[in-house]
Amino acid sequence: MDQPVTTPHDRRFLIGAGSYLADMRLPGELAMQVVRSPHAHARVVEIETAAATALAGVVGVLTGADLAADGIGPLPCQVPMPSIGDRQTFVPPYPVLAQERTRHVGQAVAVVVAENTTLARDAAERIEVAYRALPAVTDTAAALEAAAPKVWEERQDNICMHWQIGDAPATTAAFAEADAVARLRLVNNRLVVNAMEPRGAIGQFDRAAESYTLFTTCQSPHNLRQVMAGDVLGLPTGAVRVVVGDVGGGFGMKAFAYPEQALVLWAAKRFGRPVAWRGERAEGFVSDTQARDHVTDIALALDRDGRFRALRVETIANLGAYLSLVGPFIPTTCYTQALPGVYAIPAVHVDVKGVFSHTVPVDAYRGAGRAEATYALERVIELAARQFGLDGVDLRRRNLVPVEAMPHRTPLDCVYDSGDFGANMAGAMAKADWPGFADRRQVAAARGLYRGIGIANYVEPAGYASGEATRIRFDPSGGVTVLVGSVSCGQGHEESYARMVAERLGVAAERIRIVQGDTERVPELGSGNSGSHFLQTAGPALHGAADRIVDKGTQIAAHLLEAGAHDIEFAGGAFVVAGTDRRVSLDEVVAAAFDPGALTDEIQPGLDESYYYKAAADSFPSGCHVAEVEVDPETGQVAVVRYTVVDDFGRVLNPALVEAQVHGGIAQGLGQALIERCVYDRESGQLLTGSLLDYGLPRADDLPSIDVGRNETPCRTNPLGVKGCGEAGATAAPAALINAILDALAPIGVTELDMPATPERVWRAIRAAGAG
Repeated sequence: MDQPVTTPHDRRFLIGAGSYLADMRLPGELAMQVVRSPHAHARVVEIETAAATALAGVVGVLTGADLAADGIGPLPCQVPMPSIGDRQTFVPPYPVLAQERTRHVGQAVAVVVAENTTLARDAAERIEVAYRALPAVTDTAAALEAAAPKVWEERQDNICMHWQIGDAPATTAAFAEADAVARLRLVNNRLVVNAMEPRGAIGQFDRAAESYTLFTTCQSPHNLRQVMAGDVLGLPTGAVRVVVGDVGGGFGMKAFAYPEQALVLWAAKRFGRPVAWRGERAEGFVSDTQARDHVTDIALALDRDGRFRALRVETIANLGAYLSLVGPFIPTTCYTQALPGVYAIPAVHVDVKGVFSHTVPVDAYRGAGRAEATYALERVIELAARQFGLDGVDLRRRNLVPVEAMPHRTPLDCVYDSGDFGANMAGAMAKADWPGFADRRQVAAARGLYRGIGIANYVEPAGYASGEATRIRFDPSGGVTVLVGSVSCGQGHEESYARMVAERLGVAAERIRIVQGDTERVPELGSGNSGSHFLQTAGPALHGAADRIVDKGTQIAAHLLEAGAHDIEFAGGAFVVAGTDRRVSLDEVVAAAFDPGALTDEIQPGLDESYYYKAAADSFPSGCHVAEVEVDPETGQVAVVRYTVVDDFGRVLNPALVEAQVHGGIAQGLGQALIERCVYDRESGQLLTGSLLDYGLPRADDLPSIDVGRNETPCRTNPLGVKGCGEAGATAAPAALINAILDALAPIGVTELDMPATPERVWRAIRAAGAG
């Protein structure tokens, strides 16, 4: 499996035969349109629905009053991180329709259900909602100001939680003894995820069985089933089935429960027909969870030899108006695990204030927490080097955790099981021709351009010790069905699953059928698709199920060959009596498995085995990114002219898929660094970047050819030796790119620049420095 491969599982995508929610229609299906708040903060005075319900073809209108009457519960927050001292973390109710008050632009206030989408839209426009607008706050730091409007009356300071980790006394002492301290305030800009496929949901209710089916775009169907059944509908988990087809990108945003998913289920029961909501791009901008949005003060203490002595981080994290499913986890545990990075830092202390604002809830997005941590750390290291006249590469190198120190426990209690961070750096710099940069800078200067080079190291937790269930099932004809709890969102999981099973069992990949994303057909608990964990959990689970298939096949083969099971060996799709030429093929064993007359009484018919694998620990992928840019001083335009990366993903099973993941992550990291920024109006709370006319996304010509290399050190915490790869590109790219831009502008005195480094921002920084 160390070669790029293509399987029949790729074919349907190549010929345009993927099956997405927008392709699906149920008999008798109704259309749902959501009426959304135009205000960031308002009291709902009255909702007038008569004009809408009078329209022919409108089946009904539902409001928050109907919601309360039917006992539909709120969406939960599953990880409400604890606060320090006597303060209690506040988890507000998150109703699927606003009741009495709206708290962000785009919050659902009512829904219209009609015979088709056009009618539903027309009726929605006839609904008149009387609002009493209230003051709003959308800025992250401003939410803490004494005069800031309050999102929740229960929290007069807008603080949802105040969370800390690390050794405060040791950190304070180290700073007091430090020979030098670098301090930096930076902003990690808010992002809109913009997956290629918008969210959607179709609800169906079976009155005879008193059960629901939810067809939706989702990364975690089993968890969504639990939320919809237990939290929203108040039913046993088995009363809800979740079915997920092909998913056109998730990036974390589709891992969570949303109001629309609850609304289509509720409406399907109310009106006795399937109800569909297919979101549009404009709706996604004001209803999909958003990302990042930190204001961070970071300080790094060093001794006279340039050794890191301590790191202190204070972060204000915007959580939005409500707490999404794991929203508080992202700027706390998820963030801080990556803060020490690849460096041996003796003392670290982190203080995080999660604040409410009148904005869309914030949750995980590719590189969640780790991207914010890597950006802050690598920026302050670069600042320290420049302030104290040190070489940034040498400064990093002398503080790396050495390979002989593995496993390494960080001050924040993460254990890196493996990694060669020095080799990552050396490899990336060699591929990037670091020594030749000075000549390239001179050539650029002759053309009137500033050229800069930036470096960023990263290490990140992947997997979060999650688990996965799998099942391998043979049918009498020899076909193989593989059932997996995880869900692919376009990463090629099906190909990986098929290749692993084919290799282990000696079965042609063409015979293997992958089933995922259906909580009824895959009843075993699946942890879904998040945290770059699928291969390090589903991989061992598939191997475990395959081993059980071999174990049972060995018993059957022993009976057929009239030999002892201990004498049977399996290889290349056949069972062989050791030391002889007596053998039976796997196909012959499968045929016998479904022929009770060919089995002993002790062997149950069939060949169907399952396995659940729970990871004992995270994996810790690492790497080094080197970005090279040219800046036009006349326009502020930044061109990324070279990009090099060397990653350590442990054992790599399919280089083509891994490289694709790296490329995609870097593209999204470049988007944050140079282009993307979610902007709310400070006075009204209106989203000013509410469409792709105002919100920029990276295009193909924004990226150069990316040179990807690997430095494999097998992971020691899972049997495959693999490490997560899906988020690495987005984790390190912003820091490498901004460091490169600052390097380009350093000769003219530019020392500070926040993301995104748009032409206007760069142009203004150049002018402020008196150059250009």
